[in-house]
Amino acid sequence: MQLGMIGLGRMGANLVRRLLRNGHECVVLDRDAALVKEVSSEGAVGAAALDDFVKSLKPPRAIWLMVPAGAVDELLGKLSGLLESGDILIDGGNSYYIDDMRRSKDLEPRGIRYLDVGTSGGVFGLDRGFCQMIGGPRETFDYLEPIFKTLAPGRGNVERTAGRETAGGTAEEGYLYCGPSGAGHFVKMVHNGIEYGLMAAYAEGLNILKHANAGNQSQAVNAETTPLRDPNHYKYELNVADIAEVWRRGSVVASWLLDLTARALFEEPELSKFSGRVSDSGEGRWTIMAAIEESVPAPVLTTALYQRFASRGEEAFADKLLSAMRFQFGGHVEQK
Repeated sequence: MQLGMIGLGRMGANLVRRLLRNGHECVVLDRDAALVKEVSSEGAVGAAALDDFVKSLKPPRAIWLMVPAGAVDELLGKLSGLLESGDILIDGGNSYYIDDMRRSKDLEPRGIRYLDVGTSGGVFGLDRGFCQMIGGPRETFDYLEPIFKTLAPGRGNVERTAGRETAGGTAEEGYLYCGPSGAGHFVKMVHNGIEYGLMAAYAEGLNILKHANAGNQSQAVNAETTPLRDPNHYKYELNVADIAEVWRRGSVVASWLLDLTARALFEEPELSKFSGRVSDSGEGRWTIMAAIEESVPAPVLTTALYQRFASRGEEAFADKLLSAMRFQFGGHVEQK
């Protein structure tokens, strides 16, 4: 099949490469002409402008957008005037699912079909494949299924879930039609919310291990510092990188995320090139908003999101105010 790809960043270019390697045709466009040239040298057809990009695609055109969520509406506004009834637009980024519902409704009168495809696989997707969670008209999913199947990991050597032999469907292949417009990004949204929680759990647990040598450190003795009750209980000099590695081998907490964690710690045990400022691109927030509106408790995911805010200094004023209150009621002076 032929597919147009707009956005050749960390994932977009590898989506194209995976399709090209498996016999599909791709037309590509990006603001960075060097990226277009690079991917074109690998077999794609490069375009320099949006109108040339659209003209290079055969009707019914299928166009995959792999751009930041905040750029989608502007791009759709430019594209919609160049497309025809029957063409397909795919948002493969991390858009808010409610925006997908609106976009689908706005495009429907013109006969332009819209799919939201939550895509996971990161920089390893080229070789491992991309997990895809898809929302929109079922018949549009069916039409583009050869694209989704090619991008997906397939069953590979992952052990089958007991009983799945007779269940049917595509979930085992690594792609899934989730429902009408917004369903794909809703599932991906919660996927990313869970990711926040998993990452926080690994980070907090390994940090406890990192500080298991607290009894070997000199302890401040003053009225403002809680003493370590028994320093002899915390005199372990643990190799955190090795612990992450051994957990990968048969532990119940093993996962691909732990694989990546072990790799990061082995490459740089002190993580000195990282500042610890952790971004959130929206999905964690939207997951918590959905949990509130559904009256579903999500304390772990919520705390993980708040910790990301804290990592960026968003709680600095509150911390200062806590210190100020302690000084006001008790004359407590901050310890340096």
